Parts: sequence; structure tokens; C-alpha cells
Amino acid sequence: MTTKLGSTVIRISVGSTNPVKINSARQAFLQIFPNHTIHCEEMHAPSGVADQPMTEADTRLGAQNRVRHCYEHNADRDMDFFVAMEGGVDKFEEGAATFAYVAIMSKEGELMIGRSANLPLPEKVYQRLQGDEELGAVMDDLFHTDNIRQKGGAIGLFTNHVATRESVYTQALVLALAPSLHPEHYQ
Repeated sequence: MTTKLGSTVIRISVGSTNPVKINSARQAFLQIFPNHTIHCEEMHAPSGVADQPMTEADTRLGAQNRVRHCYEHNADRDMDFFVAMEGGVDKFEEGAATFAYVAIMSKEGELMIGRSANLPLPEKVYQRLQGDEELGAVMDDLFHTDNIRQKGGAIGLFTNHVATRESVYTQALVLALAPSLHPEHYQ
């Protein structure tokens, strides 16, 4: 962390150019570190998985791959944290659902993983996803929206915007940061 004008600046590399993911990272770190200035830099980071991950394992792997890409491409070694999010879908005992995995890496290389809650998906949506469509495109079609993935997402649409893609990512990131707040309990 660097000091700037009397406040501490936390520099974060976010493995996405999606404004929702960048804002989620900023909001999570502002909640955890309210007396700091949070500086986020976006970076295209490949997930190494399908554009629409269809299993929990692939979703987790996508987040991990993105965060590792950010960490490995920090040539100046000037970032404090690296953050990545990957939204995915899977079929559970309760039915199909969408969720996200988040990955945070400290500048020392400590990896922290978190997961969001599930949003149940209608069977007709899940069937379209199995046909190689992406959730954002399916939602845009069903709700007559445009580029919902960079706005409230399926979560916003199905909850009447009580929750949003950003709020769910933010919560998952806050929870994943617990080990960095209390390392003495997470050894």
C-alpha cells in the first residue's frame, strides 16, 4: 500500500474490463478499508474456461485463472491485491442456478477464494444455456434489455433489482477477504 496525501492508497488489479466487476471490487475494498483510497485498474484476463461456465468447478477455475493472470502480469509489482470474478451456472439438487466465484490474491501471492449465493434459474433459461448461449444474452432476450451483464445482470432482473450482480459480487469479495483481516486465525 502506498501513502498519498495523508491517506493510504490500496491498488487493485481487476481481471476484467466489465464495469460491474470493477465497481464490485472497489465497493468491497471500500467496505473493508473505509479510511483508504481504493485505486482499481482493469485488465483483460482470460478465464481459460468456456464463456458460459456450466459447472461449479469450471466457474471456480475461471476465477482462479483470471486472478493468476493478473498477478503474473504485474510487471511493476505495484499492486496490493489482484481480484477476479467468474459467473457460472450448474444444476443442483434444487435445480439450475447461477452464482459466482471470486478470487483475491495478495501481493505476497496468498490466494483467497469466495463464492456467492445461488440465484435459481428457470428451466427454460437453463435449457438455452445448455445450447451454448450465454446467460446475459438469454436475459436480454427474455426481458428486452440491452447488455444486462454490464448492469444488474440476471440477479437484478429476477429480484426486481433488490439484489444485483454488483451487490452479490461485492458481498462474496468481502467474505473472501476475511483471512486477510484476521490472518492469525487462518493459518
